[in-house]
Amino acid sequence: MRILHAADLHIDSPLGGLSAYEGAPVDEIRGATRRATEHLVDTAIAQEVDVVVVAGDVFDGDWRDYSTGLFWIGQLARLNDAGIPVVVITGNHDAASIVSQSLTLPPNTALLSNAHPEVLVIDDLDLAVVGQGYASRVVTDDLAAAYPPADPGLFTIGLLHTSLDGRPGHDAYAPTTVETLRSKGYKYWGLGHVHQREVIATDPWIVFPGNVQGRHSRETGPKGATLVTVESGQVVDVDAIPLDVVRFTTCEVDASDMRDRDEVVGTVAQRFAEIRVEAGSRLAVARVKLVGASPAHEELWRDPHGFEAEVRSVAQQADRVWAEKVTLATSRPGDRDRFRDDEAVTAISARITQLRGTPGLLAEYAGELDALRTKLAADARSGGHDAVDTLRIGTPEHLAECLDASRELIIALLADGAT
Repeated sequence: MRILHAADLHIDSPLGGLSAYEGAPVDEIRGATRRATEHLVDTAIAQEVDVVVVAGDVFDGDWRDYSTGLFWIGQLARLNDAGIPVVVITGNHDAASIVSQSLTLPPNTALLSNAHPEVLVIDDLDLAVVGQGYASRVVTDDLAAAYPPADPGLFTIGLLHTSLDGRPGHDAYAPTTVETLRSKGYKYWGLGHVHQREVIATDPWIVFPGNVQGRHSRETGPKGATLVTVESGQVVDVDAIPLDVVRFTTCEVDASDMRDRDEVVGTVAQRFAEIRVEAGSRLAVARVKLVGASPAHEELWRDPHGFEAEVRSVAQQADRVWAEKVTLATSRPGDRDRFRDDEAVTAISARITQLRGTPGLLAEYAGELDALRTKLAADARSGGHDAVDTLRIGTPEHLAECLDASRELIIALLADGAT
């Protein structure tokens, strides 16, 4: 028996901020969750799996229109035509209280109860699938505690959308423990909610497959589903199957030994070429960060926007690579640290430290940027200036970045004036 376990499809997850950047492949990224879902179905059919199980968050929230639901029904219909049953539970993003619309599911698809643990038996596979979806977005009870014990005559899978005992970056929904899951006697636990693939245990198998498609630059690396092979009632193989069509990645470059901007750009170009190969046919979205005590530091900081534009240009030349963000975090070599002792720099650094350590003080400056946000939004619409993500302006993260950049720019100008 072959089981394809997926979770967190987040079909039509909204794309935030990327449309503000000139040259951003908006349409390709916006459609990525649908194409990854199509790859999920393609894989199920090509691998001739016996069942597909989905552990929550098929959708990212209520549908903007019926096209989201119709797309999902169309993919289920493809599996129905291939004779592949599908078992689904809801999660926090597509809970019964969140998704208000509904469409008739194909006959191959079972949506398990949101009110209590439900057992679905597929007789010709000697398989039982147990699961409970979310009635509301916030579920703080241990749902697994109420799951029934396994039928010893059946291969039993538990489906659960859960944070387990806690995972960074994920809300603590339906918390439970490995001991609770083991106590049920199931052969495989198919989990959802955590977007990073993780094998929690192998006796029994407890697996987060991760989401099928990364949705932003914090969800890096391969994304996909898990293919489970069962022989004689035992799991014999558990394979990660990549399904993503857009691959988010980080590109950190140590510029410590680089003499000038040209050498830095050349190194970034080499990294983009490597990223292009690693991503295969996928679009690679890279978040670039320059670090290290570099002789090129002042040259980079004199024109950070020009450097960012050059990095984006190099990415375009790499083909199928887009630089989503470029961050300068370099410093000058030790023999130039004397500029940090300048009276003005010392005063500015002290104020920056004070503001960074006091969120209330930092927040006072956010209102002063309202007019700038409005003007930039108008300029972005007119197409007359470089696009800026206006949603970030005035946020604590943006203000902190501006403070750090101002200090480095002043030091770079002082160093420039001394040469």
